[in-house]
Amino acid sequence: MITDSTNGNVTCNTADGVATISFYHPAQNSLPAHLLQALTDNINQAGSNPQTKVIVLQSAGERTFCAGASFDELLQIKDKQAGAKFFSGFANVINACRKSTKIIIARVQGKAVGGGVGLAAGADYVLATQAASIKLSELAIGIGPFVISPAVIRKIGLPAFSQLTIRAVDFQTAQWAMDKGLYNEVYTDIKALDEGLLALTQKLASYHPQALTGLKQILWEGTGDWDELLTQRAAISGELVLSAFTQAALNGFLKKE
Repeated sequence: MITDSTNGNVTCNTADGVATISFYHPAQNSLPAHLLQALTDNINQAGSNPQTKVIVLQSAGERTFCAGASFDELLQIKDKQAGAKFFSGFANVINACRKSTKIIIARVQGKAVGGGVGLAAGADYVLATQAASIKLSELAIGIGPFVISPAVIRKIGLPAFSQLTIRAVDFQTAQWAMDKGLYNEVYTDIKALDEGLLALTQKLASYHPQALTGLKQILWEGTGDWDELLTQRAAISGELVLSAFTQAALNGFLKKE
């Protein structure tokens, strides 16, 4: 995968019915607005391609899967409208995953934080490594995981979500994530992960496309109001990010880097 060392990128390659969407950003695969838009576009395009049987969502590198929202970009938000627009980027990605007619498999090779947990929750099935611990750190910086919470709660339930949210500075292990339902399979290392991913996607690509579409509809039953719901949640986060508390927390975090 060719990477842009400054701005990051999103690529999509399709082979044997499997569309692999890969994203990269030099800051631990964090997601600024342009990458969120590119992810949404690529998920939509792969889903509408008749040659696509299954979609894989992955990130570059061997360490962090996704560090969530770009803190640099959060600090540039100066009004509610801009804030709502930024957080709507995460809403758009989750809704693209939800409305895609194709099964989406997430490959989580490393840590997932904040919006990265939301990306995993937006997939239909998740393969991860033992290094793929998770954390919802939003509360610690003055915002809550409002946009991604419907997707995360749908996977792990309210009690586990409460623990993940309230323990905002603590990572939970990949085993914890699998026990709670976010991850479906956990592998010892990336080599084993990729072998498992290849076997699964090849098998899925051989199944009846209409059967897979029917399964997708069942998996997302009861989420028809998410276009409106996630837009409302984006507005909440977009307002909170303007607070003095959040601005100070973001600046403090960036100074530590």
